[in-house]
Amino acid sequence: MRTTIELDDDTAAAVRRLRSEGKRGASEAVNELIRRGMLAEQTQAPFVPITHRLGLKIDVSNVADALDLLEGPDAR
Repeated sequence: MRTTIELDDDTAAAVRRLRSEGKRGASEAVNELIRRGMLAEQTQAPFVPITHRLGLKIDVSNVADALDLLEGPDAR
């Protein structure tokens, strides 16, 4: 596919750097940088929240009911 694109200064510098490292044309350098970016997205570890048991003895599935129980109905 042939197309014209405008590169920001930082991305153009990355293309120039990659071209200077080896015998590559601009298209090869741009394609390699795009592939690196796509690979980095795929290998990113999923977010895993850190949880701790709090020993709650109340049902907190309904926030309003839990607040009424903990703070009393006059706290609103």
